[in-house]
Amino acid sequence: MRRSDFDYALPAELIAQTPLARRSASRLLLLDGASGGLADREITALPELLAPGDLLVFNDTRVLPARLAARRASGGRVEIFLERALDGHAALVQTRASNPLREGEVLGCEGGPVRLARRHDDLWEVELPEPAAAFFERWGSVPLPPYITRTPDAQDRERYQSLFARVPGAVAAPTASLHFDVALLAALAARGIARAQLTLHVGAGTFHPVRSELLEEHRMHAEWYEVPAVTAAAIAGVRAAGGRIVAVGTTVARALEAAAAESGSVRAGHGETRLFITPGYGFRAIDGLLTNFHLPGSTLLMLVAAFAGREAVLEAYQHAIAQRYRFFSYGDAMLVWPAAGVRA
Repeated sequence: MRRSDFDYALPAELIAQTPLARRSASRLLLLDGASGGLADREITALPELLAPGDLLVFNDTRVLPARLAARRASGGRVEIFLERALDGHAALVQTRASNPLREGEVLGCEGGPVRLARRHDDLWEVELPEPAAAFFERWGSVPLPPYITRTPDAQDRERYQSLFARVPGAVAAPTASLHFDVALLAALAARGIARAQLTLHVGAGTFHPVRSELLEEHRMHAEWYEVPAVTAAAIAGVRAAGGRIVAVGTTVARALEAAAAESGSVRAGHGETRLFITPGYGFRAIDGLLTNFHLPGSTLLMLVAAFAGREAVLEAYQHAIAQRYRFFSYGDAMLVWPAAGVRA
């Protein structure tokens, strides 16, 4: 398939620039991939759209304040964006500067010197004054996505984190979980819908465009994940009882599919995944997907299309545009059921 097969035109005014006053005030577009059926709902309807015994799986990664301002010895400005913490005081970062940076160069920032150690494709490995998580937590700012054009404010420190955010390491939020507040979680529990958690540290690569037109030429960015034993056991128990596994976000879907055996059982453990899910992929681990709306031509849109069918998903997006849904990180959500034949 081609990247252009996943393009669509989005009016700029539908890109949500701020969160709603209440997390659970979002709209919800229901898509049945098997029939192509659509329904306009609210996220507060989620308990009635699921069944007692279903399991929602959330990503408990915590977003680091991953954006950092620095200066070259010449005085030129450099923006540093954390991609991933490494061992010791090392990290992989993206940089933005008006002129090319050099290996060995030392950048100055408020928290101390940052040395450019070596290139890794589009990234720099840098040496920091302290471990990356602590350094960016102290000196960084909220890494709002590039399509949010305003300056981050104090509200973003809270609202660009989910209620489940626990394990520091992400540089972008698992945005499907941003819709959940205490009241919605209580309604789900009262309905008999269980929840479990895993960790996948979302990298800045999630915003990278697919540069090659042919999808088989695209190299997926790596992300670290962990599926706890208690979560693997909960998934096995729900499956045995006939319940459904619903991934809250594409990050959860990717982690579960990466951890799934050929039998469909989800194995506990941790590692890195470069899994690139496109139409034709046979899903083993998930039965449903709650997700936000994604950028045209993005790997995240391709994953949703693999699950519910490309044509059905693009038609749903056109419906969402016509109905003035809010798009992307601070936008509205979709609850997606699979197309026929996508299960392995």
